[in-house]
Amino acid sequence: MALSVEIDPHSGFCGGVIRAISRAERFLSEHPGKKLFSLGAIVHNEEELERLSRIGLVSVSKEELPALAGRGETSLLIRAHGEPPATYQLLSQLDFEVVDCTCPVVLKLQQDIRAAYERLKAAEKGGQIVIFGRIGHAEVLGLVGQVGGDAVVVENVAMLRGFLEDGTIRRDGRIELFSQTTKSPGEYAEVAALLASALSDPGDLAVHDTICTQVARRHENLSAFAAAHDVIIFVSGRTSSNGAVLYNLCKSLNERTFLVSSEAGLRPEWFRTGDRVGVSGATSTPKWLLEQVAAGVASLPL
Repeated sequence: MALSVEIDPHSGFCGGVIRAISRAERFLSEHPGKKLFSLGAIVHNEEELERLSRIGLVSVSKEELPALAGRGETSLLIRAHGEPPATYQLLSQLDFEVVDCTCPVVLKLQQDIRAAYERLKAAEKGGQIVIFGRIGHAEVLGLVGQVGGDAVVVENVAMLRGFLEDGTIRRDGRIELFSQTTKSPGEYAEVAALLASALSDPGDLAVHDTICTQVARRHENLSAFAAAHDVIIFVSGRTSSNGAVLYNLCKSLNERTFLVSSEAGLRPEWFRTGDRVGVSGATSTPKWLLEQVAAGVASLPL
């Protein structure tokens, strides 16, 4: 009996990534022969980045911007992750034409963090902004930049406990808690619960619901998908934060979950005759790549 293969109907690019890639493709089609520079990788998926590079999208770092401006190459895309205010100031000084693709969900989160920071500064007892997210992640850097760096980033419950013990996070002030938009809702709830129990007055904690609803639904749908298949092939770029979270969720529910970045990563020994195989991916994984991997699974010699 051959393998049966199903692609997760809820996987693939999130709305913010679709919007950014569509705008990049539209710009390049309207300006044939011209390059569009992206400040950092537009998506954390190596296969998709290679496809986009072939049509003229080039990832660059902030350090490269002055040299680009000097050569007159000043069309620059801000990816869905967003950027801090300092980046926009630099781009203005260098006269860049900005194609701003900041995800609307991220943009609202940036605005909410700025408003919360102003409330804390005006409050008599003061307080802190705490962000649940991955240190150094592009979205998180943009969020921290909204308040001039005056925020504490925690990656997990263990780190939070350490910050409470060493006083990095105060127990006697108000805490405004936010999450990176692509984090696990379950882990965010654990962080919020620990903070509430640690503060002198639990009423001093304000927990903001900032995980993208599309991402939150992915966790629910993916749990059911992982349980309904014998094997899960999870397709994700190695640097995708969302991919790591969703892969770990699958692995916790189905031990026969394997991570690949492309069809080339498939191994015949992962499968048994008659297995029901599910192919899923991160919010940064394109549908065409999921289809390619699914076809690769179906053609494996067993």
